[in-house]
Amino acid sequence: MFQGISNFANLMKQAREMSGKAAELKAKLADIRVEGAAGGGMVVCVATGDQKIVSCRIEPSLLQSGDAEMLEDLVTAAANQALEKARLAAAGEMQQLTAGLNIPGLDSMLSQFGAGDGST
Repeated sequence: MFQGISNFANLMKQAREMSGKAAELKAKLADIRVEGAAGGGMVVCVATGDQKIVSCRIEPSLLQSGDAEMLEDLVTAAANQALEKARLAAAGEMQQLTAGLNIPGLDSMLSQFGAGDGST
């Protein structure tokens, strides 16, 4: 019985730690910047670790070409690449901040975001 109380107290302590780390993570993710590029760098999108596209740079010659479909494809590709890099960066940050916490199922949950699979 006392073992159960001890485990519960430990779990509550970890929950408090996790709450503090979550606030820290949120701030870190907003500061992370990653780039995705397409068309040999003619289109570059920048995303934050919290999955927001914050800028897109387009080579002026692409705008002058008049090929809207190609431009749309390049912007989409660059944005998707930036968001994928942001997702991986966020997963890496989550893994670092939760290292040492013994929460059942946490590793499994983080692996869904790419943390711990060697891709970061």
